[in-house]
Amino acid sequence: MPDAAYPTGLRTAAGRHRALRERLARPDILLAPGAYDCITARLVEVAGFDALYITGSGVSMSALGAPDMGALSFGEILDRVRRICDSVAIPVIADADTGYGGPLNVIRTIREFERAGVSAIQIEDQEWPKKCGHEPGRRLVPLAEMVARIAAAVDARVDADVMIVARTDAVAIEGFEQAMTRAHAYRRAGADVIFVEAPQSEADMAKVPPAFDVPCLANMVEGGRTPLLSADRLQALGFRLAIYPNSLTRLFARVGQDLLASLKASGGTSAMSNQMLDHGQLWTLFENERWQALEKRFQA
Repeated sequence: MPDAAYPTGLRTAAGRHRALRERLARPDILLAPGAYDCITARLVEVAGFDALYITGSGVSMSALGAPDMGALSFGEILDRVRRICDSVAIPVIADADTGYGGPLNVIRTIREFERAGVSAIQIEDQEWPKKCGHEPGRRLVPLAEMVARIAAAVDARVDADVMIVARTDAVAIEGFEQAMTRAHAYRRAGADVIFVEAPQSEADMAKVPPAFDVPCLANMVEGGRTPLLSADRLQALGFRLAIYPNSLTRLFARVGQDLLASLKASGGTSAMSNQMLDHGQLWTLFENERWQALEKRFQA
């Protein structure tokens, strides 16, 4: 049976790494909404986006019930990454935090994430345990240590189309200019995408893309430290990639609060049923017909 006939969750998604690299070579910006599980990942793909971003913060909240403070183990994160990659066919960009230790840990992280199906792997220059890039209390490793992380990551990938995203959190700790100095060092170490986290003005954001010969990433966090700009404006500034890590997380939490308040007050869900997918629509999101057909093909 041709692989293409299988549902996405059982199908080999070939060519994703090359597709992402070619997409980021185009001048128009790539928007990558954040996903933290298979439901959010499927929503991103079905909506027609060319890539998704696995949000470390969203995974921490949904898997552990904890904020993004480095409390999840590498194995827990890897399991979620594998499941998300298996649930979609589009390229996946994944937050790999600090690489979870020394050079050998970084190498293992890259190898395991690549085997899982990740097309771009983000490594940052915080100490472990890390913190959210829009929260206080972050601590940076020395420049040379982060350069070594990037060098190890570049060396570890098997498929040359897998991209290494280098993130610096230095803006809030050492200032914008030092963050740029760090980012240039990470580029020289071989990073394919540069991510200067949490610039606090549009003027600073505008300085990032012209300074590099590789795609630059903008992180759009509702309520965060960076101005929220439209995709058109980010593209005009030169950004090639914009991530929206927890937009779905925030929306689902608010709508969930509203639904539960309505259920508690009224004793039913009819007041919000028009905002839901019905039973059939939800199952269709996960290719129910293909799963059913595959099962029937091999039933006695």
